[in-house]
Amino acid sequence: MSDRPKSTHWADLTAEKIIREKGDKDLYTCASGITPSGTVHVGNFREIISVDLTVRALKDMGKNVRFIYSWDDYDVFRKVPKDMPKQEEMATYLRKPIVLAPDFIDGEESYARANEKRLEKLLPEVGIFPHYIYQATKYRNGDYADSMKVALQHRETIRKELNGSRTSDLPEDWWPVSVFCSKCDRDTTTVLDWDGDYGVHYSCECGNDETVDMRSTPWVKLPWRIDWPMRWAYEGVDFEPAGKDHHSDGGSFDTAKLTCKEVYDHDAPVTFQYDFIAVKGRGGKMSSSAGGVISLAEVLEVYQPEIIRYLFAGTRPNSEFSISFDLDVLKIYEDYDKCERTYFSKPENDKQMKKWEKEARIYELSQVDSVPEKMPYQIPLRQLTTLLSIHDGDIDKVIDALGDVEDHQIGRLRRRCECAINWARDFAPEDFKFTINNGTEDLYDVNETERKILKLLAATVEESIDTLTEKEFGVKVYDIAREVGVDSGEMFPLIYKVLINKDKGPRIVSFLCTIGKEKLLKVLNRY
Repeated sequence: MSDRPKSTHWADLTAEKIIREKGDKDLYTCASGITPSGTVHVGNFREIISVDLTVRALKDMGKNVRFIYSWDDYDVFRKVPKDMPKQEEMATYLRKPIVLAPDFIDGEESYARANEKRLEKLLPEVGIFPHYIYQATKYRNGDYADSMKVALQHRETIRKELNGSRTSDLPEDWWPVSVFCSKCDRDTTTVLDWDGDYGVHYSCECGNDETVDMRSTPWVKLPWRIDWPMRWAYEGVDFEPAGKDHHSDGGSFDTAKLTCKEVYDHDAPVTFQYDFIAVKGRGGKMSSSAGGVISLAEVLEVYQPEIIRYLFAGTRPNSEFSISFDLDVLKIYEDYDKCERTYFSKPENDKQMKKWEKEARIYELSQVDSVPEKMPYQIPLRQLTTLLSIHDGDIDKVIDALGDVEDHQIGRLRRRCECAINWARDFAPEDFKFTINNGTEDLYDVNETERKILKLLAATVEESIDTLTEKEFGVKVYDIAREVGVDSGEMFPLIYKVLINKDKGPRIVSFLCTIGKEKLLKVLNRY
């Protein structure tokens, strides 16, 4: 971060809190994680990017930081997603570790790995590069054997901590470990005893009964509420946010905090609560997303990566907001562009500096990589969708038609074009979707007044569209209606019908200027 006055951005304030509470360390560890039981949706992504923004803030303060992301792929496979093929076969893996469930879609080594890979492929697109930890591997390698032994040694302490948030106490025969059966792979087991060292005796509904050594068996693990604080201690986690469900009174964070300190002698990480994300204006293909959620991949189809980051960087984590796919998309792009223009126009007036500093910090944190050295090319999404329709979705032709795009600006502009195409196709209102007639289609039947309008418009285009400003050309277009003696509201539907086979479309004057002289005359001169 540049040597500006102290930032009040929430990520910077969180970073300062971490340093204040955890002390000056050689390395800070920030964590996040999830069970790969399905698509990692944009609500889950809020936790990931909240950690990333905090990590960036720490790094900007000159600190060494590692961002660990835990795949809880040794959790139980509890439910077959509705959109999965081979439902009956998938159901045979229920109650087994999710890492054992097969993947029938991409042919990955497991269903869990397929979900993991999808996110791991996408995160670099939004500038996020965590170190991944696979919990199935950690447990199977015996890495947590000593940590599980500690939990067993503190059985009564943990029972008391958990009972404090329960409506009924845990039974006397409860143990702070769970076991997958070595014969049937399921968690349909009951822990019977512990030998005081590493041996755990269990029986399974399948009839298997045995004692296993936690140092060498891949089958024993900790339940979630104990596993989470154990890993805080094991990894030395300094910061991890959580959703409002985990932060509720007596929720998993409260009990984990106690277990972390009293059992594992480690202070719980600095945290904050993040709120839910709503989805607005979703339609088209996204309506098929199971459970009413959308993936990061689907959001990236409509929003440039830096604009996705902007949505989160510009919103406090404890504030609910919507990811929009309706006309609000236009405003979100406009808001980002305004923030970008602010960054590249630093004021000299001290009174304006405070506002500039706030916007500048949001812009910095919104970037996938470093801040661009020069101003990126800006074009409103509405205008861009019009240009793309005029040029039949050919991005190269659009860039050529703009005429003032510099080489360093092409990459981001091309990505914006791709997003505009996707949005217009899947979510935009009908008047955003059109094709310019090419001059070979059947002519419309027009009366004498309509023919006169079209001839006058062709003459106006021929004489002045390339020589006048858009505003001046607009005056001449409206003069046609007055000359013929019709209301402009009667004239415009005719023009739209002749040009794009619709009764309405983009704002008429800008639309005509965007189409350009050659294409307009090719259609109008036929009348």
